[in-house]
Amino acid sequence: MRLIGIEVAEKRHRHVVVLRVDPGCRQIPGLEAFGHLRQTVTRPTGKLQGEEMVHAACASLLEIAPTHAWQEKAVIEARRMPVTDSMTLLDSWLQRQLKAETWDWLRDTCTAVIAGGGTRALFIAFSAAGRRAGRDDLLLSSADLVTAQAIRRGWDPSRWSIDQAVRTRLVLSLPSLEAKAWLTTLDQLFAAAGLEELVALYQALPLFPHQDLLASRIAEGVRSNMKPVFNAVALDNPITSERLDQDAWNQTVLKALFVASPVARMVGSESRANTVLAQMLIDYARERIAAKRPVPVDLWDAARPGCTADQRVEFDRLQHSAAVMSA
Repeated sequence: MRLIGIEVAEKRHRHVVVLRVDPGCRQIPGLEAFGHLRQTVTRPTGKLQGEEMVHAACASLLEIAPTHAWQEKAVIEARRMPVTDSMTLLDSWLQRQLKAETWDWLRDTCTAVIAGGGTRALFIAFSAAGRRAGRDDLLLSSADLVTAQAIRRGWDPSRWSIDQAVRTRLVLSLPSLEAKAWLTTLDQLFAAAGLEELVALYQALPLFPHQDLLASRIAEGVRSNMKPVFNAVALDNPITSERLDQDAWNQTVLKALFVASPVARMVGSESRANTVLAQMLIDYARERIAAKRPVPVDLWDAARPGCTADQRVEFDRLQHSAAVMSA
């Protein structure tokens, strides 16, 4: 009888469960889920009292700790692997910052959700994340942020908290092969979410599968009257510039100026610059100056890349007037 590593999640996520097989009683004592450390078995190794151990190559496999005397001779050869997906990256960040018991709780909950029978556990854990994990900042190095950008272009978790990372990790565990069922569960999470939970969900949108199904959710986020929710989807979030059409993007930039959110943190602000937006911002600046009110500093940088030659003349005039007025 063999001890075999089996993939149970979508292949691209490469989560693993290990069947522990007792050759003595020839029964399977149970399933134990692994998939949270950045290691892989490089080749089949070892013999266990004559029983062959077979390990499929996988992105993440926790070392197998012996649970029976006959397992104590197991030898696993492993090497460090590069992080290639957001779940594995989040796991590495959370494991080094969470308490051991909190990490075990998160791992076990994710395992239940991955297996397809843990929707109720997901909702309970999602709600309890702040209490269980705390709300301290997620401590990331510059190397961590570089890796985040490599995994998902435009993703900037530098301002995330631990509970936001935990909630994101929980949602990423949802089986997503069936798009309709996955979206139904996601919609239920949004419907039941409080403010801090909404922030976590919206800022995690670029990591979710089925991006083509999220257009209405993105639009709802940028229309929100709650500034933290608006910021979660509009700032440090690549999905807004990737998925909004020009009219919606332009309105989002203008709204950011209205609510004093920093346009400089809108991912894609330069690449999405356009003459229509430039004219909208020029008109807005003109209105502010006429009313003798200060012009948001971000407006000039947001408008400049999209200006035509004629617009640039008016732009420079208005910028000079604003500077004189504020002097």
